Parts: sequence; structure tokens; C-alpha cells
Amino acid sequence: MTETTELQSGLFSAADVLRSKMDANEYKNYLLGTVFYKYLSDSMLYYAAELEGKEKASLEEAQKIYEDNATDSDLIDELKDTFGYVIQPESTYTNILKSVDDHSFQLNQLGDAFTKLESFGAEFEGLFDDYDLYSKRLGNNAQKQADTIAGVLSAIGKLELVKTAGDSLGDAYEYLIGQFASESGKKAGEFYTPQKVSELLSRLTLVGKNYKDGMTVYDPAMGSGSLLLNFKKYSDAADRITYFGQEINTSTFNLARMNMILHHVDIASQHLRNGDTLDEDWPAEEVTNFDSVVMNPPYSLKWSAADGFKEDPRFSAYGVLPPKSKADYAFLLHGYYHLKYSGAMAIVLPHGVLFRGAAEGKIRQKMLESGAIDAVIGLPANLFYNTSIPTAIVVLKKDKQDRNVMFIDASKNFEKAKTQNILREKDVQRILDTYEKREDVDKFAHLATFDEIQENEFNLNIPRYVDTFEPEPEIDLKQVAYDLRQTSQEIKENEHSLVSMLKDLTSDDDNIMDGLNDVIKDLEDAD
Repeated sequence: MTETTELQSGLFSAADVLRSKMDANEYKNYLLGTVFYKYLSDSMLYYAAELEGKEKASLEEAQKIYEDNATDSDLIDELKDTFGYVIQPESTYTNILKSVDDHSFQLNQLGDAFTKLESFGAEFEGLFDDYDLYSKRLGNNAQKQADTIAGVLSAIGKLELVKTAGDSLGDAYEYLIGQFASESGKKAGEFYTPQKVSELLSRLTLVGKNYKDGMTVYDPAMGSGSLLLNFKKYSDAADRITYFGQEINTSTFNLARMNMILHHVDIASQHLRNGDTLDEDWPAEEVTNFDSVVMNPPYSLKWSAADGFKEDPRFSAYGVLPPKSKADYAFLLHGYYHLKYSGAMAIVLPHGVLFRGAAEGKIRQKMLESGAIDAVIGLPANLFYNTSIPTAIVVLKKDKQDRNVMFIDASKNFEKAKTQNILREKDVQRILDTYEKREDVDKFAHLATFDEIQENEFNLNIPRYVDTFEPEPEIDLKQVAYDLRQTSQEIKENEHSLVSMLKDLTSDDDNIMDGLNDVIKDLEDAD
């Protein structure tokens, strides 16, 4: 079993402590928050031991070393400079776990530890707001609540979170988020994009690009941050990426912050904001500075569409605003506005953006006339936890030399798993290869010229460009007649057998026998 798989298994089994008490959308806050605090605590303890020349110390040994040197101002300064925080000896996860083991644990120990950590600056502020230590879901009194939390601390306490290979902890954390999303169902839409869809979006913006000298990436509706973190895996500038992300839901925003740290992203490389992407443009200082923009925004969300937005530089060039009832194009235009001239953007939206008229039709036409839309990729239905509708990826660029659009119909390429459809690696790779080659593939892809699109009145509905029709096989009427005769014969034989069995039945009740004889007579008359 690989290290990542072991971690995944251990983290997910720890959820058993909470599963019977609340649904996944609630207990994820406890489990993920506990993992995060243990990681921060263990990282600091191991480093403190290393500074004292004990590189191979266990956590228990590191705790003792730290306790013995906690008054050393040079050590404390070094820890603060390295991590941006210092956890006091009595507040480390290891020390709190001791109180769990000797049955002296009190909720205020963990609450005080969280409060002290959050005081170290804006990057830690509010991270544990959703970790409600006194929730009645944990138990109907303080002791039962403490016992439940102690169970979580004990389960997570068995796992090694720091001395893992590469991003194995971050990958396990992503797996855990995915499992919570699967259990949460529709509630998961606000924080989770299935990993293969997330991977596809990020990789589409990297096709044909070279960012060895570094790059900037932006997700204006970042959820748990998975789209942004994929660049760390697939970009050739993994250690030179600056991440920008905005999220309106505070709980989900905190989840993304934790996710970034657990994937070893330096605080200095993170620019994350809790805010409304549409109502207030952000970042204001770097309006066109992103090499890659990726997004899976909430679909057909209502927004204000106030007249003042007509002067907003994100929307002013199009003459109209996206309708109040559907903010899909508002998100698209926001992301496109912030895209660097040489960059690429990929966004997932409902199919309606491809063909709806009125204001959306005018925006779409203007974007097509300027060559902004590079590709339209149809995805399978039922990929997401919050909706079963089929969706499409729109890829956009600012430096295209033509106005052609690559259409890919990948709606039939998936694997069915339980109640969801999932993209496989081969499905993702086929889409990427086809997008890069920009060549027609029978019943799968078509490179449409601007003239074709214009003839279709700027309607981008995929079936207009990719013909996936499969003719029904011809029916052999002779075979049908033969099959009918065979079926009729089998029915007669079965009826004869049934009559024979019924004649063997007897009863002392005259009514029953009369009824039985009527059934036998009906079957024999029908023969």
C-alpha cells in the first residue's frame, strides 16, 4: 500500500467517530480542522528537534526537547520566522493527545490552542471558526462533547502527517474532501469540483505554454482550491507559481487556505480572499496579470446586474450585461478580463451559455467576432455532486490569430460509478490531445471556421458542429417472425405444464375447487 493510500485510509476511517452524529457536510469541519492543526503542530515540533540536533526524533521525543528549550528566545524566534507561528508546549497536538490518553482532556484545551494560533496573523485568522467544540451534535453535555472530540484526536493522532513523500498528505487531504463531497451530495457543490474535471480545466490552460520562469494562476470561485493546486502538479514551474483565489463562502474559503498549506504552498505565494467576485472586482491592482484563469462557478446564479456595472471595465466593452437571472456570462467575463494577453482560461458552465439569446447572445457574438473563444468541450451529464445536468468547458484566449473554434463532444466518454459519472484518465487525455491537434475526429471533434459559426447565427450548440448520430441497425423481419413463433410455442408449452400442475391440486373447500376448475377451463379453451 502506498504512503498516500495509507493516509487516505487512515483519515477516512477517522470519520467513523462522527458519522453517526452528523452528515458529512458538518463533520468535515472537525476532521479537516484536526488534520490541519496536527500538521502545523507536528511540523513545528520536528523542526524544533532538528534545530537541537535531533533529526530522527519521534514526536514524543521532539515534544520533550521542545519543552526543555521553550524559554530559548533564539529557538522561538527561529520557529516564528520559519512558520509564522509558535505553538506553546502545552498547546501542541502531542501534548493535548497525552491528556486524551490519560482521560483528562477538556474542550477548552483545544479551543485555547486554536485561539492562540489564530492570533498570529491574517493568514491564520478565523481558520477554526467552523470547529464548534460545543455543538449538541457532538453530545448533549460537555463531557460527551469532549469524549467525541477526544475520539477524533485519538484517531488522527495515530497518523504521520509531516514526514511523508512529496505531496502525499495534500493528495490524501484532497481525497478526503472528495469523499466528503460524495457523502454530502448536493451540499458539496459549493466547495468541490471532481478531481478529473479540475485536472482537465487546469491542464487545458497549459497546452502549448512554457512557464519555466514562473506563472500566476487565478480562480475567482475557488471552492476548496483544487483547481489552483493542480498547477503545482502539471505546470513546469511548480515552485514558481503565485496563486490568486476568491471565495464567497467563509467556511469554504478557510478550507482552501488549509488545503494550500497542506500542499506546501508558501504563504507568500498565496493571495486568497473571502469576498463576492461579481459585486466587487478583485484583484484591482493586477487586472490582466494572470497566465491561467480557471473556474467552476455556481451555475445560473442570480446577481444584481445593476446599471452601474455597465461602466465596469469587466463588462463595458459588450454593451449589455448578463441577465439578472443568470450570472454565467458575468463570471466568464470577469475571468476573461483578468486574463493576461498571452494566457488561457477554462471555465465550466451549463450548455445554455452556448445558445441562449438576448443579452447573452450579443455577448457571445462579440466574443466570437474578436476570436476570444478558442474551444467548446461537451462533458458527460451527472459529473458533479450538486447537479446532474450536462456541462461544457469554454476555453478562451486573447492572442488567437484566427476566429476558429474547436468543438469536442466528450459527453459519451466516462465511467459510471455508483450514482455519479466520472472522467477517466484516458478520457482526459483524449480531450487534451484532440484540443492540442485541432483536427476533426469523426463523431468526436470538429474545427469550425468563423464562417460556419456565423452561418449558425453564433449558436455554439455542439450537435450543430459534431455529428454523433449513430443509425439504428436494420431490422431482420424474417428473424422477428421466427422469434415470435418460438415465443408463442414456448407460451403454449408453459400453459400445458401449468394445467397439468393445477389438475394435481386438491382442496376440501368447494369454492376453491370451483375456482381452480374455472382457471383450468380458461387455459384449455385458450389453447
